[in-house]
Amino acid sequence: MPDQLSEHRSQQLPQTSTHSLLPFSPYSVFTRNEWAKLRADTPMTIVARDLDRLSGLIEELSLEEIEQIYLPLSRLLNLYVQAAQELHAVSSKFLGRRVNKIPFVLGIAGSVAVGKSTTARVLRALLARWADHPVVDLITTDGFLLPNAELERRGIMHRKGFPESFDTARLLKFLADVKSGREVITAPVYSHFHYDIVPDEIIEIGRPDILIVEGLNVLQPARLPRNGDAIPYVSDFFDFSIYIDAEPGVIGDWYVQRFLKLRETAFRDPGAYFHRYAHLNDVEAVDRAREIWRSINLRNLVDNILPTRRRAQLILKKGPDHKIESVSLRKL
Repeated sequence: MPDQLSEHRSQQLPQTSTHSLLPFSPYSVFTRNEWAKLRADTPMTIVARDLDRLSGLIEELSLEEIEQIYLPLSRLLNLYVQAAQELHAVSSKFLGRRVNKIPFVLGIAGSVAVGKSTTARVLRALLARWADHPVVDLITTDGFLLPNAELERRGIMHRKGFPESFDTARLLKFLADVKSGREVITAPVYSHFHYDIVPDEIIEIGRPDILIVEGLNVLQPARLPRNGDAIPYVSDFFDFSIYIDAEPGVIGDWYVQRFLKLRETAFRDPGAYFHRYAHLNDVEAVDRAREIWRSINLRNLVDNILPTRRRAQLILKKGPDHKIESVSLRKL
């Protein structure tokens, strides 16, 4: 796996001399123990019985992980929310406008199978327990994928999850409505069971205190226009952004583990899109999972997702055991 990744990178990325690299980092990097100390007096609001609901399909959370990593992070985010509210109030006063509540938008990016959804669920649970922002909603950008029929029409079904497979205009309109303070905003619904958008089904977002937006390419920049016209990025609407990081070979192993787990559960339902994989034996299932990872998800990671890592304000680096080993926080 590392050899394939190195070969792919050498074909796609320009070679850079180490002498030309910037002599400083825009991030302050914390070890796990250093980061844990930043919890201060933040109370623990999650108990053992919450862990099953918050854990991922192949990632079992521990109270230690929440105490050492997520409580300090929730404290940091709470401070950012307060600062954003104060800045908005000052700006509204300057402009002579009435102060209306505007949702704080948190973006979470990273590869398939890296654990974005788990991080999003934990932060939602923790942030909703802070007194200043009890309403926290969560949305994934999967709902803004183009329907399978449209992907087939465009000949890009094999690139599902790549930037071009999303209805970016609709996602940008959704986020613009969120930041405008509209009372009720709707978003399309995606079914992982059917592997497609659910026709005529929507979810409603009702002006929360915090909105968490989780997705593969949410930090992806747009192409810069030659005439200087404004082209919004999804991340333009974020007040804070997090990138979930791990070595590509490790994420590939997690993808295979998840595939095998789904083969024993969701894939067994005859109505599931991937039901055809339920009857593979162990060797066939591993081979098929690795082929999907190499041909689609690894390529998307290297070409589109990984290059956006340093656009995040905070990077959580995971080890093979899913535990976060280090935290990088962008310097102000």
